Amino acid sequence: MARAPSATLPGVLFITPEVYPLLKTGGLGDVSAALPAALREIKVDARLLIPGYPQVLKGLKHKRKIAEFAAQPPFPPSILLSAKLPLGASASVPIFIIDCPILYQREGSPYVNAAGHNWPDNALRFGLLSKIGAILASDASPLAWRPRIAHCNDWQSGLVPAYLHFHQGKKAASLMTIHNLAFQGIFPADTIAQLGLPATSFHINGAEYYGGMSFLKAGLYYSDHIATVSPTYAREIQMETLGFGMQGLLSARRNHISGIVNGIDTNDWDPATDPDIPRNYSANKLAAKAANKRALQQLLGLTIDPGIPLFGAVSRLTYQKGYDLLLEVAAQLTGLPAQLAILGSGEAMLEQELTTLAKNNPGKIAVHIGFDEKLSHLIEAGADSFLMPSRFEPCGLNQMYSQRYGTPPLVHATGGLVDTVVDCTPATLADGSASGFLFFDMTADSFLDAIRRVTVAYNNKSVWYRLMKNGMAKDFGWRSSAAAYRKIYLSLRS
Repeated sequence: MARAPSATLPGVLFITPEVYPLLKTGGLGDVSAALPAALREIKVDARLLIPGYPQVLKGLKHKRKIAEFAAQPPFPPSILLSAKLPLGASASVPIFIIDCPILYQREGSPYVNAAGHNWPDNALRFGLLSKIGAILASDASPLAWRPRIAHCNDWQSGLVPAYLHFHQGKKAASLMTIHNLAFQGIFPADTIAQLGLPATSFHINGAEYYGGMSFLKAGLYYSDHIATVSPTYAREIQMETLGFGMQGLLSARRNHISGIVNGIDTNDWDPATDPDIPRNYSANKLAAKAANKRALQQLLGLTIDPGIPLFGAVSRLTYQKGYDLLLEVAAQLTGLPAQLAILGSGEAMLEQELTTLAKNNPGKIAVHIGFDEKLSHLIEAGADSFLMPSRFEPCGLNQMYSQRYGTPPLVHATGGLVDTVVDCTPATLADGSASGFLFFDMTADSFLDAIRRVTVAYNNKSVWYRLMKNGMAKDFGWRSSAAAYRKIYLSLRS
């Protein structure tokens, strides 16, 4: 019998405002590198489109000019460059770069200036990203390569589906992935006309959002399909508590929403080979993990004590991440006894309060304000348990890093956290699925009860080793996530 022909593998234009290792402000940067690479491994022709920030132009070699875009007011002229995004010795992803110095050649963050304020022309900057994304995904493209899918990511590329919707010629299908619904790209109403969208798009069934316009809402309304970064988050955003005003639209489109958990880079995050930790270890050599704990305690000025549980945290220091809750329970935590090591930056008040907390608890609490990639690896390897008390968490990565490093996480039961961490109970210990700890009420009492559960389990070495090994046995690689996206692409092909 003749074999049925395999499904066509569509070309995918992956449109993103950031990508690791060129530029990363959060998890989206990691996803934008790892997912396209994983897609290419399963024979999906995924290619990136990103603005030409200084870090991007400097970080890419062998760039070549492949197209020019004349000025289309309000958009200035720009040049399209191509290169390869290096992702290790054996992996690379084709990348298109929008070279428009007047909009992108700025120092600092791609989103805010040195004072932490949004760039005043962000609508134009990311309107251009969306406009060129839509051009490349249509028959107006100057390139021979034509994608079948425009895969948009967060609000910065949210106008791509809108531009495609109003394009009269052939065009790709569009997929909008929400990495965090809280960021919506909201601008004044007249931005619609300024960016060349028709007046009809300024409507409740369109880009209009409480009298203004929202890039993200445009993407959610006009896209052919919506994805979020975990199944639980896909359900949560359809409810008022986490819908951020979009719950009505998302609920109406519930049959066109998929929740797909992100993966992690299992080469970068592997305790057996990690060059950023003092002592490598594996599930079969767990005793070596203790050397990393000692190194972390020594580096951060914590009392060197192998028997006391050490909690770690690496995060943006924000209300969303639950750090106000951590401040509420800090005194009880250190009295258990236990230690706490925090790495992160964010809201000034939280930074100040955490720094003061560390000063008042020398040897027990250490806080490092800022970001340090090497220290983040050492915290994952050296901590006994990892704290993520997030109010909401679309997916989260650190809880997966932690399990891979044999550092059972303690997380709030929300979003991707509840989808990737199995609570430690007698039943889950018995069936071998337990890999961490959940707390279900966003209260200090519930959080503290979970911390106490961690310390009890930690002092039962047979239970703790089972937890560590269960987490380390999980597969958090990108392959299954890429396969799920591939299935969506095939369902959308025109």
